[in-house]
Formats: sequence, structure tokens, C-alpha cells
Amino acid sequence: MWEQYLSVVSLDEAVDLLAQYQGEARIIAGGTDLLIEIERGQRSGIRVLIDISRLPDLDRIELRDGVIRLGALVTHNDAIVSDLIVQRALPLAQACWQVGAPQIRNRATIVGNVITASPANDTITPLRALGAVVILASTSGERRVPLAEFHTGLRKSVMRPDELMTAIEVPPLAEHERGIFLKLGLRRAQAISVVNCAAVLGFDGERVTHASIALGSVAPTIIRIEPVETYLIGSVLTREVIAEAGRMAAALVKPIDDVRGTAAYRVEMVRVLVVRALRALAAKTQTDGFPVDPPMLWGDRRGRGALSASAAHRRGDPIETTINGQPRVISTGQDKTLLDFLREDAGLTGTKEGCAEGECGACTVFLDGAAVMACMVPAPRAHQAEIVTVEGLANGDLHPIQRAFIAQGAVQCGYCTPGFLMAGAKLLEEYPHPSADQIAQSITGNLCRCTGYYKIIEAFKQASIAASQE
Repeated sequence: MWEQYLSVVSLDEAVDLLAQYQGEARIIAGGTDLLIEIERGQRSGIRVLIDISRLPDLDRIELRDGVIRLGALVTHNDAIVSDLIVQRALPLAQACWQVGAPQIRNRATIVGNVITASPANDTITPLRALGAVVILASTSGERRVPLAEFHTGLRKSVMRPDELMTAIEVPPLAEHERGIFLKLGLRRAQAISVVNCAAVLGFDGERVTHASIALGSVAPTIIRIEPVETYLIGSVLTREVIAEAGRMAAALVKPIDDVRGTAAYRVEMVRVLVVRALRALAAKTQTDGFPVDPPMLWGDRRGRGALSASAAHRRGDPIETTINGQPRVISTGQDKTLLDFLREDAGLTGTKEGCAEGECGACTVFLDGAAVMACMVPAPRAHQAEIVTVEGLANGDLHPIQRAFIAQGAVQCGYCTPGFLMAGAKLLEEYPHPSADQIAQSITGNLCRCTGYYKIIEAFKQASIAASQE
């Protein structure tokens, strides 16, 4: 899929390589969008991947000079557990929670979501409503671009081939401001937006002083509905005002028909989401439904790894890694996904391919302590990393989750079982006594096509009891 895979140890090195290879190179961090695009032929001409996923300090979320700064490696899960984001940029935290599943959110970065430039990408909408600015770096220096000016069309932006997005800056919500993100998908988890909406309003008492409302998945880019914003200024959010704002919003959008919904359906759902958002902000219930102590499936290390030295990978260069506690040096598989590498080159076939695009969770493994979808990780990322597969769960005896699956008859065809076991093991590591909600949230990234969920959930419950007794 690529000719060279370069793992860098400094930002300057990454920028220099971009300048060297120009349009033939792409930055990869999480890779959850990029690998699928390469597989599908949507990103042609890419010969070189430059891996920045282990650069220090780019995973920070901090308040700097009155602005929230998100580094290039901040993942969706990082934002979900950040008190700063939840308290001062709630719509962004809510959007991050709606993205994919724990395994995806452990790898996918917010910066990557912005760069992909899809109008259905959830985190762009709240960033647009919040007035974010992106920071782009190249050998020519650094430039700041308001997010409102960054996207130029469907999957298009002003970003040059030699530039790297190093950070996003977000003005925090003030004490008199409230914000919310709402999404309509076709299922409860792992859903692409049919329509999404982010609203940020300022208040003086009950009167609206300013408004910012952004909509996603209704146009080639995320849009602001400025006539509605203007209408709301100076108003009290009565039932009549909210209803009129929803009607106005629906009249402003001209979405397309696609497999997720017709244009007419999207127009009506724009009205519904705007009304729901304004009602919640009026009632101060915008935080309702946001999870408390959600399972991250990332353990103590959060998937953070480090490189001892720069490692340039080309075809034929060995991958030095640790798999299930055993050092391995494997000379093949550098141009594959981690899933194919584990099965075909490491000889570990317990990890399964169910979809090859991060939808089913059958390929779940631990990468530097975090649960990830192996089909969405490039194999060279295993270099100088620690991998655990389902074969590594047993340590002299079966893991409690494995024993519980046997006792409860939670295995039907068995194809999805390795992924569920990995998710369960990591859940019990984080929460030895998980609640019913935590169990359900931990397996949102795992699909059982035999519909054996009742037995699987019972196995999780039994395993939590057994694990507490060991």
C-alpha cells in the first residue's frame, strides 16, 4: 500500500520529510481515515507515510493564553476525559463521544478528523460553532487559519502538501455561555451522521446575547446558519421562538439524497435538532446523557509509546516488536495493516478480519496497552511497540473473561469472540466491577452477527465477579 514508512522522533523531522516528498507523502497519526482511503483508492499517489504518533508533547490539552490548545495527537478519548474540554468546550466532548467506538477513539485524532474534511465528521461541527483556529507548520514557518476558512469543499482544504497541522485552538465557553452537540445516526454507536448540530449561545439572564449554530452532513462543508443566529439575538427562548428558529434552519439547507437519508428527511431533521438543541440550552440540560466514568479501553498507558531512535521502514526492513510478551523480529509485512501482519507474518490467527474498516471489532488487539482495531493500524507501528493478541490473554490459565464465555455459552459461530474477549479483558482492567452501562459501552465497537449479546453480557458480568475473587 505504501513504499516507505518513516517513524519520526521530532516535529522538525516530520516537516522536513514533507518538504522532501511533497505530494507523495502523508502524515499518519491515528490513521483511522487514511488507511481506509488508501485501501479504497481514494488517496492515490501516496508513496510515503510519515508516522508522528509517538512524538512527545503533541498529545496535550491545555489552556494557554486564555485559549484551549489541542495538540495534533489528542485523540477523541483524550477529549472525553478532559475536565477542561467537558467544562469549557462541552459540544466538542459530546461530539468525541459520538465518534466510533473505544478502539477507534483510542487512535483517531481530532486533528485528523478536521484534515479528512468530511462534512459528516462529527468534531468539525462543534469546532466550527466554537470558533476554532488551526495551526499549520512547514519549513516556511507557521500559519494560523480560522476553521471557517480552512475547508473549501468536500474533502478539500487550504492545507498544502508540505504542511502539518500541529494544533487546534478553541476559545473556551465563558460563564454566560452554553453549548451542546446533537447527532442523528442510523444506530446508537459506530454511526456516521445523517445530520449533526452544534449550538453555542451567550445569555444575559434569559435573553440571548449572541449565537453560533453549525450544521454537519447537509452541505459539502460544515455550515453556519447565520440568519437563525441573528434572529435569536435579543430573544428569550420561548416555545414560539425556538419553533421559528427550527423552521428557519430547515428552510436554509439544501442537502443531498444518499444512502443514509433523503434530502427531505435531512431538512426535517435539521429542524428537529435545532429545536432540541435550543430547548436544552434554554432548560440548562445540555449535559444530560454525557457519560460518567465511561470505559476507555486504554489501560494505564493510554496507548502511548516511545521510539528510542528514528526508524525508517522500507520494504524488507525488519519490524522489531514484542508480541504477547515475546520479542520478535519479523522481516516481512511492512506494507500491510497490523491485522494482516499478525495473521500472515507473525502466525497468530486468533485475531480475525470481519470488515477491514473498523466496524466490527473482531480484530481488536492491545497496542502499547490500548485496545485498537488492528485493521486500522499500519504494521510498522508495531516497531518498538508492545502488542497483545487474544493468544496472550491466558497466563498459565484462562483469563476470567475466557472462562466466563465458556461457562455462559457466549460463543456461537465464534468469529467475533476474540474481539469481545479483548474488549472484556481491558474493561475489567479499568473497572473490575463494571456497571451495566459500562459493559454496554465497552462493546459498542464489537459486532456479533449471531446476535448472541445476552450471553456475552452475562459472561462479562460473571467475569467481573470472578476477577474480583482472584
